[in-house]
Amino acid sequence: MLDVLFINPASRTQVYQSLGKRLAAIENPVWAGLLAEFARRHGLSVDILDAEAHGYTAAEVADEVAAHKARLVVVVVYGHQPSASTQIMPAARQTCAAIKEVAPEQPVLLVGGHVAALPARTLAEEPCDYVASGEGFWTIVELAAALRDSCHPDLHHVRGLWYQADGKIHSTPAAPLVDQLDDQLPGIASDLLPMVRYRAHNWHCFGGHERQPYAAIYTTLGCPYRCSFCCIQAPFKEGERAAGWKANTNSYRFWSPEHVVRQIDSLVIEHGVRNIKLADEMFVLNRRHVGAICDLIVERGYDLNIWAYARVDTVHDGLLDKLAAAGFRWLAFGIESASEHVRDGVDKRFDQEQIFTTLEKVRAAGIHVIGNYIFGLPDDDQASMEATLGLAQELNCEFANFYTTMAYPGSPLYEQALATGQQLPESWSGYSQHAIDALPLATRHLTTDEVLAFRDAAFTRYFDDPRYLDMIARTFGPATVDEIRLMNAHRLARRRPAETIGA
Repeated sequence: MLDVLFINPASRTQVYQSLGKRLAAIENPVWAGLLAEFARRHGLSVDILDAEAHGYTAAEVADEVAAHKARLVVVVVYGHQPSASTQIMPAARQTCAAIKEVAPEQPVLLVGGHVAALPARTLAEEPCDYVASGEGFWTIVELAAALRDSCHPDLHHVRGLWYQADGKIHSTPAAPLVDQLDDQLPGIASDLLPMVRYRAHNWHCFGGHERQPYAAIYTTLGCPYRCSFCCIQAPFKEGERAAGWKANTNSYRFWSPEHVVRQIDSLVIEHGVRNIKLADEMFVLNRRHVGAICDLIVERGYDLNIWAYARVDTVHDGLLDKLAAAGFRWLAFGIESASEHVRDGVDKRFDQEQIFTTLEKVRAAGIHVIGNYIFGLPDDDQASMEATLGLAQELNCEFANFYTTMAYPGSPLYEQALATGQQLPESWSGYSQHAIDALPLATRHLTTDEVLAFRDAAFTRYFDDPRYLDMIARTFGPATVDEIRLMNAHRLARRRPAETIGA
């Protein structure tokens, strides 16, 4: 009998509307792969069902679950960025409900960033049996072992577990973080995933590159920063304390460069992957770590198309040439706002001039730039949002993402919003930037509708800008301009008076 079946719910259509059909990436579920490999290394038999990659409905997933007859089903509610966890919750709920309809006795555990942020609420509201309050690694191993040993297991010894008994909600002591990554968390169980089904984002392959095959991996876990709009720390907080780390220590942990590049070796040699995302919340940070990874890739002579995240204040001199030589074709920067005052309000501090200097150096090294911007930060008004769009157009990055400020569960902004009575989405789908019921935070000066309308219009204005399209034609060719025009022709339905506004 299979010990654990991991499920990655299908959420792309809900999250991205029509953009998910062709333009959005289909990403291998890194967290499901990490959790499965960890469980396998601890003697459990495991499998992964990637409903997203296969396009399975919740009912089809339930039929697969009934056929597998696993002792434990784990529905994984992690995304490739911290905020993606909450927007997966509607698909997770549908999946759990379908499983319980077909196999009501099947034990189901929910794990992920959103779940760790709101364990009691998740257990009370969702059709599941158990909830993990931390990363999930030790909780899954200990719960699966307990279920294997007894039909009526003693759950007190399963760390990081929330469950109901005698009409009450119970929780156990937190599980510690996995801190020896090379030894304890050796990689992703890619052999259990349909690797041929994954595809890169459209912009990742501008210039005519094939979007498949594609894969994402981590080189680090956690993040050393605590931006108030970000919820990345939610699954790590309890584990930090359980591991005996000092208060306010960050959750940032490294795989060794040698281990990282062995994972890349496996992707290239076994699966033919050339398009790679380093999904770390902040990859370009530790100079020694990044430089060593680049050197090892260069030694192998791979022809790769890699993208990763950086900050304008973490790109050190001497790294850019290494990154370019290793195959880094894109770096994504969280610029957020044109206003230093607005950025300071969410603990994102760097000098304005540094933005221009850093991006100029990156592009001079032959690396393309993705600029990420947020509208509706707490101190934003109409003028500051216009200034942010103006900055985006002045920087004229090869791609741009425009977000609205969401109070994601697990973020300081969420706690602030609850404390001050701000309006929050009625359903978890409302935390998705592209969803029909998306509901960002209001600012001190603007309503939610004004923020969302500005974001949607800004997207269209940026990608319709003749200066931008001319740059794209020179950099990638006219076919990429056609691709961008096709992307910009999509319209997102929004549940408000202006029902359809630019994507």
